[in-house]
Amino acid sequence: MYSILEKFIKSRATIDDEKLQEICSYFKLITTKRNEILLDYDQICGQYYFINKGCIRLFTIDENGNENIRYFAFKGNFATALPSFIDQKPAEEFLQTIEKSELLYISRTDFYYLTSTIPQFAKIYTEILELGFISAQKRIYGFQGFDALAKVKWIIKHQPHLLQSVSNKMVAAYLGISPSTLSRLKLKL
Repeated sequence: MYSILEKFIKSRATIDDEKLQEICSYFKLITTKRNEILLDYDQICGQYYFINKGCIRLFTIDENGNENIRYFAFKGNFATALPSFIDQKPAEEFLQTIEKSELLYISRTDFYYLTSTIPQFAKIYTEILELGFISAQKRIYGFQGFDALAKVKWIIKHQPHLLQSVSNKMVAAYLGISPSTLSRLKLKL
C-alpha cells in the first residue's frame, strides 16, 4: 500500500525507516471511481493526495460550460488544490479522478504537523512546490503567443505521456484548443 510513496520519499530525502514509517502512518487509502469529484468548486480543501494508481486532474468550468484543465497528476505524484489547501478558502476549481484510482491522502492538519516535525518531509514539500511552480511557469510562458500547432508540439516535447494517458477532449482543454483542432493537428505530426 505504501511502497510507491516510500519510494517517492526515499528518492528525495535521506530518511531512516522509523521516520519513513511515521510519515506513511498519517496517510489513509481510498479507492475511487472514474470521474469521481474529490473536491467541489466551493469546498475548502483539507486533503493532500498521493497517487498510487490512476490520475487526478484539477480544472475549472467557465461561464460557457467549457472545462479549463490546469494540472494532471499521475501515479507516483502528489496533487491537491494548493491555494485552497494553504489559505483555507473555497477552491474555485475541481479536483477529480479521471479513471479508477487508488489514492493515499493526508489531512491538512497532519500534513503541516509532518512538515513542522520531520525536516525531510518539509524538504520534500518544498521540492514539490518548487517543481510545481517551475512546471506552471514553463507552461504559461510556453503557451504565450503560441498557436494551436505550437501548443501541441510543446506537449509532445514536454509532456508526451498526456497524449497517451488522457483523452483528446481533456488534452484539448489543457491546451485551450478544441478537440477537433487537436485531432487534426495530431494527424499532421
